Amino acid sequence: MLEKLLDDWSARSGVAVEVWALPKGDVPGPAARNVFAAVQEALTGIERHGRARTVSIAVTLSLSGLRLTVSDDGHGLADGEADREVAVMKACFAEIGGELTVNRVSGEGTTVTGIVPARALRS
Repeated sequence: MLEKLLDDWSARSGVAVEVWALPKGDVPGPAARNVFAAVQEALTGIERHGRARTVSIAVTLSLSGLRLTVSDDGHGLADGEADREVAVMKACFAEIGGELTVNRVSGEGTTVTGIVPARALRS
């Protein structure tokens, strides 16, 4: 499902997507839905504000939990840009017991990192 989203988005937006990692096993239901929604919002923000040529994504699932990383090589978001998308992504992760951070570097892109501890995935 996530791979199809990435393929479709890349074809539509013209932005290349590099997939670094996707989980081999199943992500628990609520976490899968919320991570998918967060990725959708990240892509929306990149398309609207980022002016990126390439997006890199990794979703890993381990004994310590789930980690999402979405990075782009765009201009780096200024304060106030993509606030709606960032708020939605943070809410998606908070709802499943996780946290999400956004690192913006002017002229170099933006990296979104979401972490859900294993204990929250079992709830």
